[in-house]
Amino acid sequence: MSQFRQAQNQAHPSKTNTLVLGIICILILILTMQIWLLTAALNTALEGDEGIKWPAFAASLALFLSGAALLRYLPDPMRKATKKPPLPPRI
Repeated sequence: MSQFRQAQNQAHPSKTNTLVLGIICILILILTMQIWLLTAALNTALEGDEGIKWPAFAASLALFLSGAALLRYLPDPMRKATKKPPLPPRI
């Protein structure tokens, strides 16, 4: 993983932006699937079918873990926050 992180930090900013955009699009897709799953599970549970709650929970947990795993591949910030020296007082 360290070689990946080192190569990622040395990559051109446009490649880094493409990587971030791809990860964000996949995370939006995962979030959309979780919202759809929640809606479908609630509709089914409100109709009286109690057998859907554990499979829906397992699927939602799998989606959450895949989204959390994707966050590892986000690049480090381009610039680290540095303190600027204070300006001299104006006379």
